[in-house]
Amino acid sequence: MTSEPAFPGEAGAVPDTAALAKVVARQRAELDRLQDLAATSAVLERAKGALMALTGCSPETAHEELVQRAKAANRTLMEECWLMLGSLVPPLDRAAELSPAPVGVAPASVGAPPAAGAAGAAGGKDSAVLAVLGRALVRVSTPQDLARCLLDHLATPVGADAVMIYRQLPAVGLELIGHAGIDDTLADQWRQVPPVSGIPARDALGRREELWLEDPAEDRKRYLLIGDPSARWLSRAWLPVPGGDSADVAIGVLRDRPGAFTPRTRKLLRGVSRLCAARLRAFADRPAPAADSAAEGVHALFEALPGMTLLLTPVRSPSGEVEDYRVDAATARTADVAGRSGSELVGRRLLECWPAAAQEPLWQGWLDTLTTGEPYEGEPFAQQEFVDGGQELSTHSVRAARLGEALVVTVVRHGSSDRQEQRLADLQRLGRLGWATWNLVTREATWSSQVYALFERDPESGPVRLTELPDLALPEDGPALARVVRELLTEGKPFDTSFRIGTAAGVRHLRAVAEAVPDAEGTPVQVHGFVQDLTAQRSAELALVESERAMLAQHGILQAERMLAGRLQHALLPLPRRPVRLAGLRVDVAYLPAQSGIHVGGDWFSAIELPCGDALFVIGDVAGHGIDAVATMAQLRFTAKGMIFTGSSLTGALSRLNTLLIHSRDSHGTATLVLARYKPAERLLAWAQAGHPPPLLLRRGEPRYLERPRGVLLGATEYPVFEEAECRLEPGDRLLFYTDGLVERPGEGIQRGLARLAEAVSAHRTDTPGSLGPLLAAMLEGEPRDDVCVLDIRVPTRQG
Repeated sequence: MTSEPAFPGEAGAVPDTAALAKVVARQRAELDRLQDLAATSAVLERAKGALMALTGCSPETAHEELVQRAKAANRTLMEECWLMLGSLVPPLDRAAELSPAPVGVAPASVGAPPAAGAAGAAGGKDSAVLAVLGRALVRVSTPQDLARCLLDHLATPVGADAVMIYRQLPAVGLELIGHAGIDDTLADQWRQVPPVSGIPARDALGRREELWLEDPAEDRKRYLLIGDPSARWLSRAWLPVPGGDSADVAIGVLRDRPGAFTPRTRKLLRGVSRLCAARLRAFADRPAPAADSAAEGVHALFEALPGMTLLLTPVRSPSGEVEDYRVDAATARTADVAGRSGSELVGRRLLECWPAAAQEPLWQGWLDTLTTGEPYEGEPFAQQEFVDGGQELSTHSVRAARLGEALVVTVVRHGSSDRQEQRLADLQRLGRLGWATWNLVTREATWSSQVYALFERDPESGPVRLTELPDLALPEDGPALARVVRELLTEGKPFDTSFRIGTAAGVRHLRAVAEAVPDAEGTPVQVHGFVQDLTAQRSAELALVESERAMLAQHGILQAERMLAGRLQHALLPLPRRPVRLAGLRVDVAYLPAQSGIHVGGDWFSAIELPCGDALFVIGDVAGHGIDAVATMAQLRFTAKGMIFTGSSLTGALSRLNTLLIHSRDSHGTATLVLARYKPAERLLAWAQAGHPPPLLLRRGEPRYLERPRGVLLGATEYPVFEEAECRLEPGDRLLFYTDGLVERPGEGIQRGLARLAEAVSAHRTDTPGSLGPLLAAMLEGEPRDDVCVLDIRVPTRQG
């Protein structure tokens, strides 16, 4: 299996988790003591911060006040701190707690008597905000948590939309240590700020004064503002956090709304910065563990471990769900996606270091280990590594074991033997083959698991001897397999043969390849080879053979059909060898069958002289090819002539032919047709059409198409409408009836083909017999794609 790793692996052995558990168990008591000490310091600092927020005193004064209160009440300092924190105003309803109070009405909060009026109400409201914030700060443990807490509590009373916390670093500028309300991309861009001028947070720290940025247009001229000041955060406040003689932390409050910060808002933010001072100092003043502490021992142990190993403590949400892990220890060769390694990872969140670890099934596997205590081992994944100056694709897997409430996670790099074994298994699975070995001296045989699968043999039954292999084949294939096995054992002749076996799914085609290993005297002592499943290949070959046979048979049938259809067509549609004279007209006929394919088409014509001396011209095209098209063509051809001979009109004949085509079971579907009757005494041509291209008239060198009367193709509807048109011919006129094969080309509209025919007729105006040849050559440009039929009618001149 190949997949993206959750985090990169390094070479190294898996740590002894039992030994690690003993070390941690011995040092757990010391860790608990240190945690109690840290918690005590945190409670003291939070109580001091709350007292500073309520009274506006300094940190030293707040500490002295708490000590005096404890002595006066005969309580310990910690008891006084807890009582101080417990006396803060409890969390109010957010709407009632933080919404502005009407003028003259004060909320029921500490320090705001009812008669204080609007100013007193505002002051009481601000005190309540600071009290609630001080209570919330008790649960804050990191600068990032502090930023989120500030945004939650300042969104309504101040209108804050984002909070940023910067720390001043010696000689390297500013570092963003906490943020809320801004996306991670922007935070990454502004995480490290070099020591340059024009940075508001840096100016606020340098001057130790609040900086109120309330005019984006003017502020842009002096400062480099975070984000797009024209679209967001139209007003900003930067407040240095007091910390003795200097300030090294600045809190930024960014608002989407424009306008100035009111005096009340400024006073509230100053109180917030003082309240945060003790909390930030508590972060910095956490007692460092002693050199011989349990934590130091764990870190030293992990520093000595090879490979990649992590000690992770789950970080749970209020509902108890694991939302992240905290890195408590890491080996030196453990590196995250940002390049940090070893001790640099301690204290960071897992998803900060390896975001891909949240993907299933890795995350779920760790949760199962925390719940059940069962170790987890993930699927192997491939990863490129740099080895000896080049890249090598290595295989890793992630393992996890529970240690108390924590997880020990190890990335194991598989050795070359493991990779070779996996590659061999993949090769057998993908190639549907397996290997086999027969020892002819000890009579022992060894099969790979894939060979058992190919023969559908239970591995508990063991492999069969080489001489018994033919017994597994079908009876008709057994003798040939037995012969090649005998030649191998007696003559040492290798074999490569195919045979079939019967399985529950049907016949399976197998290929066996084997060779003998001789001793010093040339006697075979061992045979090794492989068995491969060729069922899919043989099935494809048999299907191909059957397909070829079917194609040859079909080709023969079609050839016979073409020959028969061609003979029928020639018998039913004889072509004159030279121009004929009909009713004083000279008629030249051309018929060209399509050369591509083996079907005969249904194009046809008829040019006869009626008993009354008139001439009848018919040209048509039956849809399709083959015998059916020829039969339909013959039916229409003879029926049309018969109806005209019996006195039917042109439109009446078309209507009856349409009825015949619709109700005849032997018909081929549809057909197009032109019927024309020429009266020589009047030189009048009457014609009707059924969905056929119009005749082309060439008069005095100018071509034009006759305007088609109404008519639809035969067989399209039971109630067609046909109309008749007339054209009086003049001496020297040339009239062309044709089928669509003359003017149609693939990918070209019919109008383009008709225009090309008109141009060709104008260019080939010779009146000599056989003039159709050059015209057809110019129009078709090679072999015709469809059958072509043309009637070329010439009206003699007066002198003729």
